[in-house]
Amino acid sequence: MVKHIFFDLDGTLTDPKPGIVGSIRYALDKLGITEQPDDLGWCIGPPLQESFAKLVPDTDPDEAIALYRERFSDVGLYENRVFDGTQEMLHIVKDCGGELYVATSKPHVFAKRILDHFGLSHFFAHIFGAEMDGTRSNKAELLAYALAECGADPHSSLMIGDRKHDIVGAHANGIASAGVLWGYGSRCELQEAGAQCILSNVRHLGMLARRGAISAE
Repeated sequence: MVKHIFFDLDGTLTDPKPGIVGSIRYALDKLGITEQPDDLGWCIGPPLQESFAKLVPDTDPDEAIALYRERFSDVGLYENRVFDGTQEMLHIVKDCGGELYVATSKPHVFAKRILDHFGLSHFFAHIFGAEMDGTRSNKAELLAYALAECGADPHSSLMIGDRKHDIVGAHANGIASAGVLWGYGSRCELQEAGAQCILSNVRHLGMLARRGAISAE
């Protein structure tokens, strides 16, 4: 059975779209980019370096990220909401035993502030995230670091997330993976990435935990 469960943050525990999209548009405006995509939902999940490299390929991604953080660190951080049923689901999963962790490409300092703000931090033994300079924003590198830090056996660990980056990062570390459909990744994206389980709603995860059906096998 699973002893260590790693949760993605954006698109899995909380819906961050208004804050992330608003802060990306703020950065693009500051850079003088007048023609912007109508839909920026695809930017939720991947590291910011990756998203800005696509949005403004001729601009230093670090410059764009610095502008993004001008708004996000004070405003966008809290333009966010916890998905319905998340508190109840975390209670159930935690009560079923094992340790819960957050593993996000977002800088851990921001992740901690968000989880504190919404009263979720106490569910997690540790909050793993990137450094402000982008170190460990790659999910495979982040999970390798997290496994080492908490002494977790990959064979008794599970990564839960809404984007392919979560699934690919889990596979790179020999961790079982579950994709969720209430975030920003599609069923097709998650299946193609190799998710071993796909969950349709937050309560489904709690039900599986209660039945003892969350397994790393």
